[in-house]
Amino acid sequence: MLTYAIRRLLLSIPTLIFISFVIFMLLQLAPGDPMAQVPLTVPPEVKEKMRQALGLGEPPLVQYWKWLVQVFWIEPQVLIDHWLGTTFSEGKLRVISWQTRSPVMDIILQRIPQTLWVVGVAYIVAILIAIPVGIYSAYRQYSVFDQAGTFVTMIGFSIPPFFTGPLLIVIFSVQLGWFPSIYDTTHRVVDWATFKVQLQQMIMPVMVLALQITAQLSRYMRASMLDNLNQDYVRTARAKGLSEAVTVMVHVLRNSMIPVVTVIALGIPSIFGGAIITESVFKVNGIGQLLLTALFANDLPMVMTLTFIFAVLIVMFNLIADILYGILDPRIRYD
Repeated sequence: MLTYAIRRLLLSIPTLIFISFVIFMLLQLAPGDPMAQVPLTVPPEVKEKMRQALGLGEPPLVQYWKWLVQVFWIEPQVLIDHWLGTTFSEGKLRVISWQTRSPVMDIILQRIPQTLWVVGVAYIVAILIAIPVGIYSAYRQYSVFDQAGTFVTMIGFSIPPFFTGPLLIVIFSVQLGWFPSIYDTTHRVVDWATFKVQLQQMIMPVMVLALQITAQLSRYMRASMLDNLNQDYVRTARAKGLSEAVTVMVHVLRNSMIPVVTVIALGIPSIFGGAIITESVFKVNGIGQLLLTALFANDLPMVMTLTFIFAVLIVMFNLIADILYGILDPRIRYD
């Protein structure tokens, strides 16, 4: 297993470099000019100097090479300096946002906690709800609980966040006044009172996201459980006298989790990507909202870095899912 993981990690390096090159060239073809937002009163020669300072006057391949050096060499040095107090990155040029004129990674690190508070918690809540619901729905197929679960999941699939978000705001913020409609990103949790305030402002965006994720995961869990409940090894386990709880919760559940693990693992990068629509509705200054504003401002370094981080997360969690396959199913070997 260790040899397989190392081999996959080594193979992922050229894959990620190729992905970054494709993303960079596609962004180069995008229309727009980052200097378009500069006031008209700025003289043309000053604008040209600003373009040169941003590296816009260089060939695309030169810009791409500088970006690679900054991301793979300079940014790790910044991280080491932060951890150990060294000065390896002192005086070196980092990836700079065209919109804010500040290091891209610093902005991303500032936004990640907001995204994890909302999207991360919603994903955990959805997993804790979806897996038990999917298991019980499959075990009690066509029961009232199964029919109700199917109805709720169809609603979760059908209604988009840009509808459920404003609907919850109208009901719980405007009509009832229970929860704030705008997420306060400046709020800091320092005691129990501030923690309750944080929970109150998280409830509605978490509800919107968890509804969608639960609908997806519970359907996968139910279908996988139904497929395994009819297998020969289940009948054999029952014939040997194993209790129904052991048969279902140990043997059937372990095999049923294999396809569900894939869905969960591939969905985790979306946590760091944020939920663009939900974050926009509730004014959460997370990664999704950051990507949206960077696209509108034609901030290519920010968009490039964010999309590359998403690609890294997808490759990494694909590897984690493959390793979990071997843990869940002893028949899978990576020799």
